[in-house]
Amino acid sequence: MLSDGPDPGADPVGYAFAQILPLRQIHTSDGALYAAIDDLASAYQEFYRSNGDKVAAKAVSKAGDKVNAICPGAAS
Repeated sequence: MLSDGPDPGADPVGYAFAQILPLRQIHTSDGALYAAIDDLASAYQEFYRSNGDKVAAKAVSKAGDKVNAICPGAAS
């Protein structure tokens, strides 16, 4: 969990909103990692904007998998 805020199980939309800013504040010189983090932040933003629709939820999962492939457990 990146940020304090709602529990992802109790309030997944609120949780997504709480993750966007902290993710956007991460800087790295690793281009692949930076792209994966940016994709995750964008996916959370869309999840929040869409009020948690299923397509956005799949995008969050996929983006999290990209981050975890580079940094295992980071997006868990």
